[in-house]
Amino acid sequence: MTYKLYQLFIALPLLLMATVLTAAATIVGCALGGAKTWGYYPAMLWSRLMCWGMLLPVEVEGRELLDEKQSYVFVANHQGPYDIFLVYGFLGRNFKWMMKKSLRDIPLIGKACESAGHIMVDKTGPKAIQKTCEQGRKVLEHGISLFVFPEGARTFTGHMAKFRRGAFLIADELQLPVVPVTIDGSFDVLPRQKGFNFLTRHKLRLIIHSPIPHDGQDPEAIQHTLEQSYDIIMHDLPKHYQGYVANPDQ
Repeated sequence: MTYKLYQLFIALPLLLMATVLTAAATIVGCALGGAKTWGYYPAMLWSRLMCWGMLLPVEVEGRELLDEKQSYVFVANHQGPYDIFLVYGFLGRNFKWMMKKSLRDIPLIGKACESAGHIMVDKTGPKAIQKTCEQGRKVLEHGISLFVFPEGARTFTGHMAKFRRGAFLIADELQLPVVPVTIDGSFDVLPRQKGFNFLTRHKLRLIIHSPIPHDGQDPEAIQHTLEQSYDIIMHDLPKHYQGYVANPDQ
């Protein structure tokens, strides 16, 4: 009960204010020509505040496996809303999200995401999908990494659903390494359900695995990287969340 009161009367008002300020700073800073800086650092600090403000312990493993000068395509399981804060706040890499186009409609935040150069995925047809891939290529050409949730939707159960191929196609075409990332604890903090719900205190874990080097440009290589990434990510989930479960939202 004490934690719920803390969320409602202390953390929530402060974090809502921080959200507005972060979005405004991102929009203004990017408009002035500083998208590389203002499109990342305000949101990185905001995400850390979203975790610390809710008194959620965070554990990160594997940052030392990354080369600071290398662009990557990061792929991760999608457990819940707190995935965003965990990754943005603690990955330690300047990157762009590949996100649903519908998120552009969120007041202020959607505009901030667009200003920061995040890639809005449009699935309305082949031409729209091709345009999305072109945006991804442009982002990675500037030395920035790309972060993708290949499931495309949050889990309903804590288990992983199938991976889509988009992120792996981009990595294959640009000959970039893929980095599997396991997210654990986000579903326990805030599971997917309708309406407002209080958070549950639970440790958040971000496990960065060894990069998978590019291995030839052909469909078999793409599929192999996809399957390898899937297995690596699942391996570090708690046993009660291991195993495939279909997601009707895909």
